[in-house]
Amino acid sequence: MRLRGITRSRNIEDRRGRGRGRAGAAGGLGIGGILIVLVIGWVTGIDVMPFLSGGQAPATASRPVTEADQREGEFAARVLATTEAVWAQEFPEQVGRPYTPPVMVLYSGVTQSPCGGASGATGPFYCPADQKAYLDTAFFSTMRNRLGAGGDFAAAYVIAHEVAHHVQNELGILGQVHRARQQSSEVEANQLTVRSELMADCLSGIWARNVGDLMERGDLQEALNAARMIGDDHLQRQAGRVPQPHTFTHGTSEQRARWFQRGYDSGQMNDCDTFAARQL
Repeated sequence: MRLRGITRSRNIEDRRGRGRGRAGAAGGLGIGGILIVLVIGWVTGIDVMPFLSGGQAPATASRPVTEADQREGEFAARVLATTEAVWAQEFPEQVGRPYTPPVMVLYSGVTQSPCGGASGATGPFYCPADQKAYLDTAFFSTMRNRLGAGGDFAAAYVIAHEVAHHVQNELGILGQVHRARQQSSEVEANQLTVRSELMADCLSGIWARNVGDLMERGDLQEALNAARMIGDDHLQRQAGRVPQPHTFTHGTSEQRARWFQRGYDSGQMNDCDTFAARQL
């Protein structure tokens, strides 16, 4: 991905290298729950769902900020700027209202949000309560080394996915999903979350379509590969478990890649309405 000429976003809150904290379960919607399945689930078999809160982990000091962290932070700030440019154009054109971008919180080790505590194990997530996306920049190395989802555009897709949850929040969708989840059984709540996540994948595809002039050969495949590598069925198989669809919270590898491709091909937000789809 060619970002050399892109000015970094000003909507960055850099908390890296600060103090100590306590890390609870991740809040909000995002790829965070998937990383927990990988890092913790492989050992314990526990699957932590988005929007749930639980016990807290021991206090942990933020790790020192390395040169690699600095590079990843600069990368994230520039990718965030591309999402701002895309949605500042697409949101008013397709929705008829101005777009207000989110703030991205960069942290190292642990941090807190109104949706709960976050640690490196929770991965990126979006918190509707403060309209901020949270990212431990070390997650990119986790993608490369543990998820098999390397490449700069794969990392950019992760950021675009969390921003897509903000787009959903701007549309009022996240609040509706959260209220519906509270009135549903666990299986039904999971199904609602899957639809929300696949919609975010589709919206990420719209972003990718609109940054085509920044893409290099293989970038689209990097994003599609990342979507497949973080499908619930693939992750459960990687954890040595038989896939259990009723526990899925993000969708299968095939679904995630297909909905991303749908947004990329169409460019229309209406085509990303997973809640109206009979089949995902």
